[in-house]
Amino acid sequence: MDEAEHRSQAAQGLTGEDPGNVMQPMPISRTGQPRIASLDFIRGIAVLGILLANIVAFGQPWSAYLWPPAFMVEHGSASDALWLAQFTLIDGKMRALFTLLFGAGMVLFVDKAKERGATRWLQARRLFFLLLFGLTHFLFIWRGDILTLYAVWGLVALLCIGWDARTQLIIGLMGFLAGALLMTAMGASMYVMGGTEAGTSAALADGQAMMLASKASELEEGARDAAIVMDGTYAQYVAHNFRGHLEDIGSELWLTVMETLPLILIGMGLYRLGLFTGGMDPVKQRRWGWAGLLTGGALTLTVGLWVQSTGFDYFAAIFGYIGLSSFGQLPMALGMAALLALWAPKAGGWLGRRLSAAGRMAFTNYIGTSILMMVVFHGRLGDLFGKLDRVGLYVVVLAAWAIMLVVSESWLARFRYGPLEWLWRCLTYGRVFALKR
Repeated sequence: MDEAEHRSQAAQGLTGEDPGNVMQPMPISRTGQPRIASLDFIRGIAVLGILLANIVAFGQPWSAYLWPPAFMVEHGSASDALWLAQFTLIDGKMRALFTLLFGAGMVLFVDKAKERGATRWLQARRLFFLLLFGLTHFLFIWRGDILTLYAVWGLVALLCIGWDARTQLIIGLMGFLAGALLMTAMGASMYVMGGTEAGTSAALADGQAMMLASKASELEEGARDAAIVMDGTYAQYVAHNFRGHLEDIGSELWLTVMETLPLILIGMGLYRLGLFTGGMDPVKQRRWGWAGLLTGGALTLTVGLWVQSTGFDYFAAIFGYIGLSSFGQLPMALGMAALLALWAPKAGGWLGRRLSAAGRMAFTNYIGTSILMMVVFHGRLGDLFGKLDRVGLYVVVLAAWAIMLVVSESWLARFRYGPLEWLWRCLTYGRVFALKR
């Protein structure tokens, strides 16, 4: 999504270095050999993974994303197994990976801007327009938007872009850990209060009543959202977003500040240390990459199995998602980034080229999939909302992936930028750039 302009010389055979230009010089490995631009390649994988993470919220009530019993069709044993796999491998990890790349892309853009005599304010202007894109996405297309979060916390991170890499890493890691501990405490409180038997004490009974009222409110809101998607017009859908969810933007910002901002800083530091450009010892990078992936995966799998063991208790599911899973989320995201950066130079075949193309058009693909899912699920269009179990939803994901992989490479063979990448670039620089090759 962010910095989708970044291009590899291997894929394009060009060496332009204009800040924000799609034609970036290709990174050089330790051996001095050219390699595929790892940011594009990893971003392509991440944008595909983001759709897989979000598909339940597209095709089922919003609460079903956290709580499988909210599915409008039976969530059978196959769906339970797929829930565990998605919870362990995908949920939160793709978002974290995407955010690391966003931070790396910010440094890349600002460094290139400085080479051309521009300042960090060019990036600030760029983030301002990203905010407008994000708000439009949230209100008019789908309220699971992450662009708004990136724009707002990216502006804050821009103040820290001059820090040295180790400081960015340390502050980022400390901030993420503090956020994980805070969210775990909140989730634990909700789980304890929600499961307390009434009458144990007046305070606990009041806490339970509050938690149960919150659960009922969330499920009622999910039912209203579902009714609008299934039976309402597009105008009613937009009006509902303005009337019922506009305030969610502020609450979402504060709930994610201790995840999004730290991850942006960590991405900045990792880029400066050479993670994405072959500047690290590949043996050590591979070793700690696998360590993060396996350790984080084991932690997250344990949490998922516990949630399943409760029979998908509502408050246990929330506790697992917003709190406990955070401790496996970061190691897995870092491990994925490290291993994919090492794999990127070898991924020049049919699939590798298309993944890189999807990454170069990640902004367009991210918004485009939201529009496509609206067409597939809205009651006045594809009318599949609430009708597919998790297996069926994954079939939709596979079809969307195929479209992204085919269309992205075909588009970039004829045009310099993805459609939204081109528009974003023109707005950032205040002039119209050539689109066709």
